[in-house]
Amino acid sequence: MEHELVGLAGPGGRWRPVAAGPFALLAVALALLPIRPVWLWAALIGAVAAIPWLLGAVPEARRRRPRPYWRLSAAGLEQIGPDGLNAVSYERSRIDALAITTGDGVLTVFHRFGRTAVGGMTTMGLEPLAVFVTARRLGIPMHVLDGEASDLLDPALDEALSVPGLDDDVPGGGTLPRDHAAERRLLDQEAALMAAAHEPSVRAAGRSVRGTGDEQRLDTPEPMPSRRRVVLLGTLTALLGVVMIVRIAVDGTSAFGARLAAGCWTLAAIGGVLAARRRLLRAARVHWTITAERLLVRARPGRRREAQDLRAGDVAAVVVGPGLRLDPVSGEPRRADLAALAFGHRLELLARLPAYGLDGFQLAHALDDHGYRVITPGARAPRRPQYGLEGLPEVFSQVPGGRLVVADGGLGWADAAGDVVLKMPEDRIGGIELLTIGGHAWVRLYDTDGDEFFAAPLSALRISRTDLRDAARRAGLPVNDAEYDAYLSAAFHSAVSTLAVPEEESAGPAPASLPAQSAARDGGSGGAAQAELLDEHDVTFTVPAPPDPATAPGALLDATRRSRVGTYGMSVLLCEAVALLGAVWLGPELGGFDRTASWSAPAGLLIGLVGYWLYDRNRPQLRVSSAGLAVVTRRGRVEWNLGRDRVGGVGIDEAAERMPRLVVWSPSGRVLRQVAFPPDLDALRRACERYGLPWGPPDADRPAPPPPEL
Repeated sequence: MEHELVGLAGPGGRWRPVAAGPFALLAVALALLPIRPVWLWAALIGAVAAIPWLLGAVPEARRRRPRPYWRLSAAGLEQIGPDGLNAVSYERSRIDALAITTGDGVLTVFHRFGRTAVGGMTTMGLEPLAVFVTARRLGIPMHVLDGEASDLLDPALDEALSVPGLDDDVPGGGTLPRDHAAERRLLDQEAALMAAAHEPSVRAAGRSVRGTGDEQRLDTPEPMPSRRRVVLLGTLTALLGVVMIVRIAVDGTSAFGARLAAGCWTLAAIGGVLAARRRLLRAARVHWTITAERLLVRARPGRRREAQDLRAGDVAAVVVGPGLRLDPVSGEPRRADLAALAFGHRLELLARLPAYGLDGFQLAHALDDHGYRVITPGARAPRRPQYGLEGLPEVFSQVPGGRLVVADGGLGWADAAGDVVLKMPEDRIGGIELLTIGGHAWVRLYDTDGDEFFAAPLSALRISRTDLRDAARRAGLPVNDAEYDAYLSAAFHSAVSTLAVPEEESAGPAPASLPAQSAARDGGSGGAAQAELLDEHDVTFTVPAPPDPATAPGALLDATRRSRVGTYGMSVLLCEAVALLGAVWLGPELGGFDRTASWSAPAGLLIGLVGYWLYDRNRPQLRVSSAGLAVVTRRGRVEWNLGRDRVGGVGIDEAAERMPRLVVWSPSGRVLRQVAFPPDLDALRRACERYGLPWGPPDADRPAPPPPEL
């Protein structure tokens, strides 16, 4: 078909062990049984461990049966099963519209009798841009909605989101407003694709100008450890397990400790081989060969038959950005930080080109240098933390035209006539904090014990940030505006940095001189004499060096008590497990399992307790200050520090294929540092807001403006 989109699906067959886990447990169980003779015992263990690999090598098991995949075409939205028949089908004539929800990435079908959630875009192997373009070419209305599919399927929302109203703007105050930014980005990318499809002559001329002999190769870096080392470690683990089982069989298996050691070695050998295979699959590299005539992409070294070869004349544009990739172990589609979609001149998807592990900047410019039209996603929507109004007194809404004022040494709420109807005396105010939340100025009030008891945006209190800060400081109230102070400090340093002329790079604070400008303009002997006189009285000043993030005053955050206790227990349990395994393996040579365990178990407990105590007494801590971030141990050793100008955001990284972690981003969105220990997130967020550090991932495509109302 002319307009057809096929979802990403893995190959049907591959040599893989069949039911490796159950057979491994069966081999361990056989190792624990007192089977006679011993050669039969060892042979059964080896045979059961080899059965999964033999089953995977059977030609019938390796038959390339295609995996199920999704297809969007003129016939509708279909899921094609392994036998080639339609497993699920949504006919084109019955589809009124398609929608993608940004909250969970689910594709929803709107039809005559309601709406149906088909499934996640990632699970279906479909990219939002490809679905958006293909659906519009087929005449299917396509929408991007802000929310989740469960909200769309709620019958209570029928009035807000009825099917006939999908072509209109969602009314104000609706439960699920349309995500205009995401839909606009897709429309912009579609427009760029259409422009590229209708100007092939310009791109062909660009290729001819750049030449035909230029070739550029882009490869992902070599994995660590390398594939050869992984193969060697897996082979050595298997051989060591086989040798130890044979040795135990020769020495005799009458004792239970010997059979238990054989079971441990069996499990270690099988686990080592499976782990090595899994590591080899995940260590696949991507190789790009870019020329003006073609694109050659290989996902595995030496696998020519799996290479994707595209002629430059067939490619209208290449979309470089986040996409999908096949999981090397399970073969299921997964999210990828970088992928490339090649579209033809009829806006059809020609190929999905893997690009995980490559540098997006280098790939985009290499394609553009060879005459290919490159399209990248537009500006991302800002990701901001969610806050709500808390602690607003009811009198605020009961007094028309009321506003927050500073009166009689404290804070008060005044009505339209200026009379104070609610007053908060000075002795109750322990601190006033001004900060920015979601692009708006907020105020937080603390009592004398340091506990927060009030938080609200200044727009709701009808007072500007500048007025509240200046009035509170004139009244002698403790007010803190870290963002304002940091902004003024940065502006001051940027202004005087051009005037400072250091004599040596290694010198300390550099003196800067400001001679009169008239001396430079005057000529003759009079001007020279005046210049000599001014040289004797040059106005010099020193530019102070920026404070060190490791020593600047700020908040010192430690790991939570729960994580410390959990790590303490895990270290003790690990030492105890090592002690018991050592007693099992070395027990026959040291007088038996019971005698060896009688002294190895207490030794393991003591080593675990003392070892973690030695680590915990010098554990790292996170220092947050207006100068930046630093990780300092309790003895004062600085592990790393980042200045305020290098910090673009602090928060939780929810990246795919890894556990959530606490990281520090640069202003461009690149991960600079990872915090190994988990501090209290609420305390960290408060500290970042107090000292003017942005909380959450940065908006790399947006400039960083000064705090509001400065």
